Amino acid sequence: MKVRLGRRGDYALRAMISIARHPTGERRKTRQITDEMALPERYTTQILAALVRSGLLSALAGRDGGYCLGRPATDISVLDVVEVAEGPISVDECVLRGGPCDWVRVCPMHSTWSEAQQALTARLASTSLADLAALDGEIEARGHLGPETPAHPISAERRGVRGDRDLR
Repeated sequence: MKVRLGRRGDYALRAMISIARHPTGERRKTRQITDEMALPERYTTQILAALVRSGLLSALAGRDGGYCLGRPATDISVLDVVEVAEGPISVDECVLRGGPCDWVRVCPMHSTWSEAQQALTARLASTSLADLAALDGEIEARGHLGPETPAHPISAERRGVRGDRDLR
């Protein structure tokens, strides 16, 4: 079983981390964000527009314009960003039957699955964008988070430019 973000959620979180890693109020151009995080510019602009509509980002057009956070990074949760990009986190299908899981014919997994979903949602809600930006900075500085944090079982090629360092 895989639990993962869709492309919109992935791009939204990466863009928000890029913006949060820069000084408060500093506006970031789309090109800066997409180059830093190796995101497709055309699709990223659509995601940034949704984040602006939600109030998570603020945008200013023009030569001195760009994007900045709509509120402090400590007040933006991972859940906020994911739900703007992908919609509410919910499992509408029964994990055993593959169809709607209704309260009339509850399956044996219903309670367990619902509790797991609530735990995931709570964890995403309790992790702030500031937390992610700080962790991203630690990873950039040290290349990892330390021995207590297990590596991904399947590594992915890191793309994008962070600061003056090309991580490709």
